[in-house]
Amino acid sequence: MLTYLLAVLAACANAAASVLQRKANRELPSGHGPGPGLILVLLRRPVWCLGVLAVIAGFLLQATALAHGDLSVVEPILVFELPLTLLTASWVFGARLRSREWVPAIAMTAGLAALLYALDPSPGDALTVPWYEWVLAVGVNLLVVAVLVRWGRTGRTRDGTAGGSRSAAAYGVAAGAQFGLTAALMKGAMSRSDQGVGAVVTSWQLYVMVGTGLIGMMLLQAALHSGNLLAAQPGLTLTDPLVSVLWGVLVFHEQVRGGWYLLVALAGGAAVVTAVLVLGRSPLLEQETPDASGTPRSPGGARDAGARR
Repeated sequence: MLTYLLAVLAACANAAASVLQRKANRELPSGHGPGPGLILVLLRRPVWCLGVLAVIAGFLLQATALAHGDLSVVEPILVFELPLTLLTASWVFGARLRSREWVPAIAMTAGLAALLYALDPSPGDALTVPWYEWVLAVGVNLLVVAVLVRWGRTGRTRDGTAGGSRSAAAYGVAAGAQFGLTAALMKGAMSRSDQGVGAVVTSWQLYVMVGTGLIGMMLLQAALHSGNLLAAQPGLTLTDPLVSVLWGVLVFHEQVRGGWYLLVALAGGAAVVTAVLVLGRSPLLEQETPDASGTPRSPGGARDAGARR
């Protein structure tokens, strides 16, 4: 029960982080891609720093959850970040949740419960994974992220500047895949917690995790800066748990139930994916961003002098 509670609290922190960081990014001129330059600009904005504190809180909660539970259990619960993001956005941006948000949110809850019940993953063992499997899995994960980033760089708004919905979506999926890798490394480090704090601190996974987490943070900022939450959030929400579950099953050898339970798991998973896609089209995520002149614009780059903040 503690694992579930910690994972839900991590989703709450991540939702707050997404909205706060989006609020900071929407006030910047367009054209910034992923990299340290964008982070240095954002560091001057207090609302973004609050978002970073929320990220750190989510990270610590997730790490504690992974110390007590399996990757295949903890990470799917984090999809609750999306409805929680909508709830937070409705408060920050002064909108109201309607049935189009509440119905899929309830369906997501039911689907996730069915998925976790059907799979009922048994514990894996990150300590027994040989080094070459780590190298291969990390390499494949990073290759996928690199391809997504390359595709995201080709995105353009209607006025020809870098960014737009394609970039936001690609960077969002890349950030999700990178955070999935970070979660796997986090699980590798926290699996040594029974041996004491010293064993965790001296594990190589901990330090690689810090590097991959920073890359994921830069990709997330690029996604939030390139377009609105409507484009960035669904891919981020789905890719992170998907990559994490693949790590849990394929690398850490967490066993899941077969037979008719797979049908229930597929139905639950389909409900979660459908709910995410429906929630991903919510107007609450379609917040406009200003262009270089300060005029609000849509992710496609078209100006709208009458748009409201």
